Amino acid sequence: MSDEGPPGGSWTFLTSHARVLLALARDPEVRLREVAETCVLTERTVQAIVADLEQEGYLTRVRHGRRNRYHISPGAQFRHPAEAGRDIAGLLSLFADDPPAPRTPRRGPQRA
Repeated sequence: MSDEGPPGGSWTFLTSHARVLLALARDPEVRLREVAETCVLTERTVQAIVADLEQEGYLTRVRHGRRNRYHISPGAQFRHPAEAGRDIAGLLSLFADDPPAPRTPRRGPQRA
């Protein structure tokens, strides 16, 4: 697996750090290999991102036997000055659940 980037373009709205954080919020017991597949990153990149997030207080890692469980800190603040004073709880609530089903266009009344 490689850091290929998104299909059809060279940029996305969310960073790799945000994507990894959201994947861990969705499933706190997920294996990092699965996070890498979901986020289209290498496993090594995901490990480095998890280390960054843990070091900055966005998550904690607790060992359960041979597995890790990740606890997200929803009160942690965004780092960029443009989002200063906002915590990540809003981001988590917006994206942590499964994505909604795609909308189908509504048609108005059919005229004969």
